[in-house]
Amino acid sequence: MSVVHRLAAGWLVDHLSFINQCGYEICDSFACPGGVDTSVTSAEDCHGTSAFVATSSSSNGPSRSPGDAIEGKTAKMRYVFRGEFFDVSKPHVVARPGEQLCQECPEVSLTKIKANSSREEHQEETKSGVASTRKKRKRKCVFNQGELDALEYHSKVRKLIWEGTLHLVQEGLKSGFLHQSTAELNCRKNNIPVVCGLSELCEMAKQFPAVNEGDRQAVHVLEDENFSPEQDLLSCVTENNSDCAKIIVLMGQKYLVPPKSSFLLSDISCLQPLLNYKKKYDVIVIDPPWENKSVKRSNRYNLLSSSQIKQIPIPALAAPNCLVVTWVTNRQKHLRFVKDELYPHWSVKALAEWHWVKITRAGEFVLPLDSLHKKPYEVLVLGRIQGDVKEALRKSEGVLPIPEHKLIVSIPCTLHSHKPPLTAVLAEFLKPDVECLELFARNLQPGWTSWGNEVLKFQHTDYFTLLQNE
Repeated sequence: MSVVHRLAAGWLVDHLSFINQCGYEICDSFACPGGVDTSVTSAEDCHGTSAFVATSSSSNGPSRSPGDAIEGKTAKMRYVFRGEFFDVSKPHVVARPGEQLCQECPEVSLTKIKANSSREEHQEETKSGVASTRKKRKRKCVFNQGELDALEYHSKVRKLIWEGTLHLVQEGLKSGFLHQSTAELNCRKNNIPVVCGLSELCEMAKQFPAVNEGDRQAVHVLEDENFSPEQDLLSCVTENNSDCAKIIVLMGQKYLVPPKSSFLLSDISCLQPLLNYKKKYDVIVIDPPWENKSVKRSNRYNLLSSSQIKQIPIPALAAPNCLVVTWVTNRQKHLRFVKDELYPHWSVKALAEWHWVKITRAGEFVLPLDSLHKKPYEVLVLGRIQGDVKEALRKSEGVLPIPEHKLIVSIPCTLHSHKPPLTAVLAEFLKPDVECLELFARNLQPGWTSWGNEVLKFQHTDYFTLLQNE
């Protein structure tokens, strides 16, 4: 389980354990496509695998090549996610001693929060040398309207986040999952090479010859061979129905597909294959690429306007009483849009706002809680599809109602926008064996269908370490 501790306030989650429990074992016959490095690395050489996940048997004996026959046994290759991507040992910005997460939440007025935010902004400018290199442009007012709205919202949720996180961190320190004095990881830190852009590949797919609707296959099932035509992977939903992971190759790059998972690699203009899949989902998680100035400047990924997000056919994909979960940035404009426009447009009733809180391995907020520009938390808005009342009541029998507020506390992945898993935290509010869908996904999960123009991004084999076990 990825949940390390469960309290009334929420959950302390081990994201790394979740990834490594997804079953990234590849059978001997297709373990090594296209010359994947098969050098053996023992679990002791890299502390990236969490202490809270059961490790496979280490290879202490003489190394064997993947093709060697072992009498009575089948050689397998096991991949584990590289632990250095969760090596968050220190806060990005250190909070003042009186503002650190080591005591009960102090009562802080909105005026004090504003003052703290102004001081933090000045400190950041001084640290970066902005104040000394050019004259700071004066604002007409201290805070613009968007900042005032964000501060007002923060003042309402601040105590819940502080106290809930404090209790979960205390449990994590008691159990040893978190460590107040942390040692540096001994993992080899290799640079991740630039790989083929998946979003660009989706653009290229639009140039493929058109296929008649009657000839178009709805599903492409991965077989034991590792080669799959790129056109198949880009024009229909791909499934891995086996109990082992598979490796697929796209434009010379290798990606891991966990067992019992399915995905569609496409952009928002090519959603029809997902509709042709003819599944109705009981859970839909959405992580939209919200319009954002810093992302726009960095050109990290394509952004969508609010009107484009509204065009996503959620009602056509949702089963009755479907739980819809949307990740929202801390801009109040986006939060209001989701609750007041987007959900009503999709016939979704908003039920709750949860928060993902990011901490270090020592249990500190990654950013000061009262930071003006960036917060150590993100918002999730949960709601349910409205429709057939009888069907909704039948589906809700025996499951707990969605709480108005919960925290998901975890050490974040340092890879941009690698969100924590929601499978375990949502389980108690759902019936078993539900159909789950993630939109704008960048990684895959067993038991889920995932869609996005970068849906395989964090499945690249370079993000993993290869182990050999028997």
